[in-house]
Amino acid sequence: MQVKKFRAKTIKDATAKVKKALGSNAMIISTNKLTQSGAGNLFEIAAVPAGADSFNENKDPFSQVKSELMSIKEMICLLNQSGGVLEKLIMNPVLLNLYAKLITNGVSDYNARLFLERAGAFNGQAGRGNDVKKKVVNEIAKVIKIKDPFEATGNKQVIAAFIGTTGVGKTTTIAKLAAQLMLKARKKVGLISIDTYRIGAMEQLRTYANILGVPCFQAFKRKDLFFALKRLAEKDVVLIDTAGQSQYDRARIEELNRMIPGDLAIDSHLLLSVATTESEMNKTAVNFSPLKFQSYIFTKTDETERFGSAINQLTKLNLPVSYITTGQNVPDDIEQADKVKIINMLLEKR
Repeated sequence: MQVKKFRAKTIKDATAKVKKALGSNAMIISTNKLTQSGAGNLFEIAAVPAGADSFNENKDPFSQVKSELMSIKEMICLLNQSGGVLEKLIMNPVLLNLYAKLITNGVSDYNARLFLERAGAFNGQAGRGNDVKKKVVNEIAKVIKIKDPFEATGNKQVIAAFIGTTGVGKTTTIAKLAAQLMLKARKKVGLISIDTYRIGAMEQLRTYANILGVPCFQAFKRKDLFFALKRLAEKDVVLIDTAGQSQYDRARIEELNRMIPGDLAIDSHLLLSVATTESEMNKTAVNFSPLKFQSYIFTKTDETERFGSAINQLTKLNLPVSYITTGQNVPDDIEQADKVKIINMLLEKR
């Protein structure tokens, strides 16, 4: 395949030339900054057109690196929101590609620059190739903390309440966890619902309980919760389903806070949908903070192509991730949080 090169005084103008000649799906092979004596700098983009045969595995030498290349469409997206950072990265294609992946997968420009800056990208200390990629990945990994709420604690019972907005997936997540804890960890599990608002909430949880063969209680008041916990005292794990609350309904959140007494060893875990906007995700975390949740559970990853909002949230509140849900299937579509998997979700082109 013939590689075509386009030059202009700015990276934006060079990008426009590629788009006009090859279309917005053209793939960038390389970028460069050329210094001309007395004439200033020129930016050069080498690109190939995209098409059915553009990256044929048997014919094209670029086929094996296609996933590492950037399209002109992505470059235009970056130009619209990244200010002059591209010109600083233009001579290091690995850094440029990493930055592009972070931005297109929803990481904020501020955080993407911060990761690169901490890796030495803007002071010439980052290096090139795999070395610079490792440095950036290491910086991202530093903001990802992992928590296993059900790790071995001797004979101590684990009581976990799951909180979050309406429709975020609390009941389904509890069913998945109950099944996995029973089948894989060989734990004795009990369920409690304190969702007294949603019609059919208890029936849904009881249906899961009947399938799994575990006890399930409903608590309308705090004394009911104490009674249910007493009945489940012999269980290794008790999972508590709560009513979905609007992140703006502070009265209902406070009511839930009163329902879960602080004198009991109940750990709350906040479910956040990555399919919501970043601002709503953060508002939810802030407004639910009176419940002192111990970890995030990111849900609905199958309903979005961008996982970066989760990373943005982790940089705001210094809390760990415990689980990630990937669909509606019980008990399969849930994974214990893992740094490597989270970074892969962040950097892969989905």
